[in-house]
Amino acid sequence: MSENLPGGAVTPADGLTLSRMGYGAMQLAGPGVFGPPLDRDGAIAVLREAVDRGIRHIDTSDFYGPVVVNELIREALHPYPEDLHLVTKVGARRGADASWIPALEPDELKAQVRDNLKHLGLDVLDVVNLRIGVAEGTGDDPLSEQFGALAELRKEGLIRHLGLSNVTPEQLTEAQAIAPVVTVQNLYNLANRKDDALVDRCAAENIAFAAFFPLGGFTPLQSDTLNDVAARLDASPQQVALAWLLQRSPTTVLIPGTSSVAHLRDNMAAADLQLPADVIQELNAIGGPA
Repeated sequence: MSENLPGGAVTPADGLTLSRMGYGAMQLAGPGVFGPPLDRDGAIAVLREAVDRGIRHIDTSDFYGPVVVNELIREALHPYPEDLHLVTKVGARRGADASWIPALEPDELKAQVRDNLKHLGLDVLDVVNLRIGVAEGTGDDPLSEQFGALAELRKEGLIRHLGLSNVTPEQLTEAQAIAPVVTVQNLYNLANRKDDALVDRCAAENIAFAAFFPLGGFTPLQSDTLNDVAARLDASPQQVALAWLLQRSPTTVLIPGTSSVAHLRDNMAAADLQLPADVIQELNAIGGPA
């Protein structure tokens, strides 16, 4: 079964086999990841299409919307397939003005876990990522208190596995002293390679590295080299960028987001795109030396 998952599979812990081509549900909310979707039926259709096409790794959070995206997932997919893994994250809340507000006190984190359980219709969450950084990127604050609070819920049986989002290598080491870390979710793509060493470390330690904003996020990747390669391969630049990430490391997992079934299918086609070694070398030059 796992060999047939889109992009192949990674198993960072017993009972947790993720399709390496996943789906990020953030874009199902309204503009600015706030409020209801512009097309609710379309959002439901995207989620069902993703699962029908074999994706078994959906990234979400109760602060997408807020609440909206988790409730869409429940409406579209509950009762969930046994092998579908929902990976959520905690560490922020939303203001009435759609602002993103850090919410990292232990009691806040525990409340967010319970909110995710409620809105997803679950008794236990597969994976909870602690989002610890700042809007501009990673920070260097200690995380033992926050990660420890989630580890307590893991011992209570409300969470199966723990992960981290927007963190440094030092913070990963700090967290690992408290409980196993199965996922790291950081900004990484062809043009942003500052986490090259962390990607390699995750591969060595069998940690799933989820590259968020794999296509650049709110500032899409722009590269003449990428465009030229894509034209030669008769693929889109986006497909080439995703395929590069899949071939970058055996534990890299992708969570590109979309609210369009057609766009979802285009993204998933990247899982079948094999890049020759000379093309990978050409693409590696886009981000420059690590």
